[in-house]
Amino acid sequence: MFKRFGKYWLLLGEVFSRPTKRNLFWRQVSDEIYNLCISSVLIVSIISLFVGAAVTIQMRLNIDSAWMPLYAIGYATRKAIILEFSPTIISLILAGKMGSQIASQLGTMRITEQIDAIEVMGINSANYLILPKIIASLLFNPILIMLSIVVALIGSWTIGVSVGGMTTYEFLYGMQFEPENSDLTYALIKTVFFAFLISSISAFQGYYVQGGALEVGKASTKAVVHSSIAIILSNLVLTQLLIS
Repeated sequence: MFKRFGKYWLLLGEVFSRPTKRNLFWRQVSDEIYNLCISSVLIVSIISLFVGAAVTIQMRLNIDSAWMPLYAIGYATRKAIILEFSPTIISLILAGKMGSQIASQLGTMRITEQIDAIEVMGINSANYLILPKIIASLLFNPILIMLSIVVALIGSWTIGVSVGGMTTYEFLYGMQFEPENSDLTYALIKTVFFAFLISSISAFQGYYVQGGALEVGKASTKAVVHSSIAIILSNLVLTQLLIS
């Protein structure tokens, strides 16, 4: 375990070296944004819409009291979505989608000797292949989380008004009650940290694949599992540091 952990940090040292050609580098970043991130917009939107609605239903059941105002449902839903659901749960979903994609792509390139061919040409393969993926994740994952927050709140409003017995005014009043910009800042900080974990851990698993197609599949599975565990553990630490 300690050997692989050290190997991971040595790989990061190679990844964050200066790109050979900046124009080519930013072209690769734009390609990775499309391949990894933009392709995730649909699944993030669908999950956020329905889970946001489910959170509202649960809040409605738990705050079903004569002395509790209905706008408290909107307030509690907003806090739950911004603080935990969108940055953490959606990052776990992205770990499954993006992580397996990164690991399988690099693993396939390794077993077909494409990475070896890049290194023969005198190019730092880690920097050339992995850094654009990390930068793309760091740039676009916060946008995905912001989209998730907006879509989840729309789903919450829809279900709250249609079956929750609330009016639009009550729900929106709860959403706007005691706004705290620190909540959004906290969510975005976590998102950036999670994006780095997903892209770097998945790239590490795929970059060092040895064997054939079976090992590529195992590397993809490890990428998802290890990224998810890292997200859960770091979420606890970041919550303690940023909120407590």
